[in-house]
Amino acid sequence: MDNSSDLFRRLEQLNTIGAALSKERDIDRLLETILVAAKTITHADGGTLYRTTEDGKALRFEILRTDSLHIAMGGTTGNAINFPNLPLTKENGESNDSMVAAYAAIHDKTVNIVDAYTEAGFDFSGTRSFDERTGYRSQSFLTVPMKNHEGEIIGVLQLINALDPTTHQVNPFSTADQSLAESLASQAAIALTNRLLITQLEELFEAFINLINLAIDEKSPYTGGHCQRVPALTMMLAEGVDATTEGPLASFKMDERDRYELKIAGLLHDCGKVTTPVHVVDKATKLQTLFDRIQLIDTRFEVLKRDVEITALRKQLALREAGERQADARIWREYHEEVRILDADREFLRKSNVGGETMSEADQQRVRDIGSGRKWRNVDAVETEFLTADEVVNLTIRAGTLTLKERDIINHHIVATIRMLEQLPWPKHLTRVPEYAGGHHERMDGKGYPKGLTREQMSLQARMMGIADIFEALTARDRPYKQGMKMSQAMGIMLNFKKNGHIDPDLFDVFVKQGIYRKYAEQFLDPVQIDEVDENALLGAA
Repeated sequence: MDNSSDLFRRLEQLNTIGAALSKERDIDRLLETILVAAKTITHADGGTLYRTTEDGKALRFEILRTDSLHIAMGGTTGNAINFPNLPLTKENGESNDSMVAAYAAIHDKTVNIVDAYTEAGFDFSGTRSFDERTGYRSQSFLTVPMKNHEGEIIGVLQLINALDPTTHQVNPFSTADQSLAESLASQAAIALTNRLLITQLEELFEAFINLINLAIDEKSPYTGGHCQRVPALTMMLAEGVDATTEGPLASFKMDERDRYELKIAGLLHDCGKVTTPVHVVDKATKLQTLFDRIQLIDTRFEVLKRDVEITALRKQLALREAGERQADARIWREYHEEVRILDADREFLRKSNVGGETMSEADQQRVRDIGSGRKWRNVDAVETEFLTADEVVNLTIRAGTLTLKERDIINHHIVATIRMLEQLPWPKHLTRVPEYAGGHHERMDGKGYPKGLTREQMSLQARMMGIADIFEALTARDRPYKQGMKMSQAMGIMLNFKKNGHIDPDLFDVFVKQGIYRKYAEQFLDPVQIDEVDENALLGAA
């Protein structure tokens, strides 16, 4: 192949490499691609890519390759480079011009050396030491600074030993090699800078998301953990579906952009809770508002008990002159019986105030009877019913601690989430975040909220988030109104949800078959919650 044909081929390689660099998202792979590409188009046997340190005072080894010695360090290899950084200045403050890579960075100048052993002006003692240890012969060097769009040096590309493609003899780097390397270094610097800027923007964006979750966490310690655990479980389920090779979900695959979009949706799925009143989120008992109003009812019982005692004492005083000892004793017995009934009613209301799974109709009616059947004299000396209408409504909540109105307030957070997310100017690769995040309270049968979507109207990712949200809520240990369920109990409830059209049946099967629930439990649940689960029963149910 003549020189012109070879140069044309290498120019085509350069164009191809430039396009590839612009698409790479991973920093390590990007750096690796830059060095390997530079070696390829210049026929170099080895090379090193340096990046300037954060303080701009030194060069840090990032990637190192020497093909003939089978040396590959840094980047995606997993082999760390333990060489010290190259300082750009000496201890006396002078420029470190003796190190060729430092010189190129300091002076923004390409250095093309024919033979390191005969070159004057640079310190190649480290190179000679390396050669002595390995039997290598470092000869030609091409060192090119990498400069970003603002003219700042962000790294150095150094190539060693240009090889003849046919004879593999070491040659000097040609003028064409230098031009190609400089062109590649320029493209690489732009690609690296763009990738770093995008990464910084993504980190800033995620920091804002975490700031929102921190605000929710600070507002209520009962929901902060939820904001972190649901996205983690969602991603576990998504990876499980991606790994599935058979069944109705075998065709589902995710790339890095898909993963990032789902991750962001998971982190933002409850951002609307910043609008939810904290006394509703933290409502640990039925009568709790800013404080637990059971204390007010306790005080009323004490007032009733004192009224009963005063009444009894007055009756006894009236009998003193008559000397009716039996009547006197009967009054005292009646007093103690009335106190016993009052204490029983108070204890019953205390237990009713603690939210549970279900409250029987009989117990609900007993609350109403106590509320309307007993009277007490309030602070205005007016005789009134013992319980207010609001207290009766709260104490007769059938399950949990929230009234229907309060549940509507809680449920409104998803409306707020959708509204907030739809206001943001999402880039193309994140446009589905509002739909993913806003669908985790929908049901497969269309009975969910806020839009009443059916399974067919929802993305698979939104259905994944729905399963993650439910399982996390069932097993969470930090709720104010309940303890975290054991794994088997939670999975039994999930099975019922699968049967009644609440959650996606195919996703639930993956949740079980891939052991995702157990993987999550081992990472997030208390060991006492982790018990045996009959997977055959979960998968075999109709």
